Amino acid sequence: MLARTADNLFWLARSMERADFIARTIEATLRLEVLPRSGDQNAIEWEGALNSVGALESFHDAHDVLDEPNAVEFLTFDRANPSSICNCLENARANGRAVRTALTAETWTAINEAWLELKRFEARRLGGAKEFDREALIRFLDYVKKASLDFDGSCYRTMLRNDAYWFNRLGLFVERADNTARLLDVKYHLLLPSNEEVGGSLDYFQWVAILRAVSAVTAYHWVYRDRVKPWLIADLLILKPAMPRSLISCYESVNEVLDSIAREYGRTGAAQRQARAMLSRLERSSMSEIFQSGLHEFITDFLEDNARLATTISEQYLFT
Repeated sequence: MLARTADNLFWLARSMERADFIARTIEATLRLEVLPRSGDQNAIEWEGALNSVGALESFHDAHDVLDEPNAVEFLTFDRANPSSICNCLENARANGRAVRTALTAETWTAINEAWLELKRFEARRLGGAKEFDREALIRFLDYVKKASLDFDGSCYRTMLRNDAYWFNRLGLFVERADNTARLLDVKYHLLLPSNEEVGGSLDYFQWVAILRAVSAVTAYHWVYRDRVKPWLIADLLILKPAMPRSLISCYESVNEVLDSIAREYGRTGAAQRQARAMLSRLERSSMSEIFQSGLHEFITDFLEDNARLATTISEQYLFT
């Protein structure tokens, strides 16, 4: 396979997964807005949403006021934001078009229809009004999540298990691990106001919003059969292999995919060794040790290692 083909497949999956994550983050933040709070808390929550997708600094470069309309516009349709949903879906379609022959008809249809629907939403967005309509926004976010599910399902059900499939899945799991880690870190640092009690009602609803953002509310109660507790949520999203969006589940999948690529090409490299080391670290970890050494520090190290792995993959397979 040509390196540029592998690169397009890798980033196609990353862009679709990122669009889904941003939609879920916006939805979770909107849920928190209905809670009683102090006047500046809404801005803090949107700051957390922007920070979780790595767009806070670029938002402040473009806007003087941090409020819901500006934040939603920046995260959804703003072309100046490289990680806006609009840009993610357009990048995914461009990457998919470049490797059209490596995709099944169903997978390409899922990508192309997502892009066409995006154009329809953009054309009729808010009915031409300057202020966004909440109902229209929710419909848009639902569409983005469905588009991601359609793409994921078509890949899983119709693509041959060859190098095209593995590079596509590799991008998805690397991106998903990054997203889960960022969401946890932002909640830990930004969502709970300093004058709120840890374990209080506001804290409870914020953590539930995080679970909803990763579709894990039901999974949490199945696994723990207990009220919502921050350390149990962290355990679910970091160390539970049965949870598809957990860090350890993502890295089990990353290792499986990299091993499949190694068998396809008959050799291993730095990416395989790096991924095995990260999985081994997660397998040896416990939540008591993570909280003792610091959840933020653990996640920061993970994010750096995850980004380093993505760079290693690019170098090893000549994406760059």
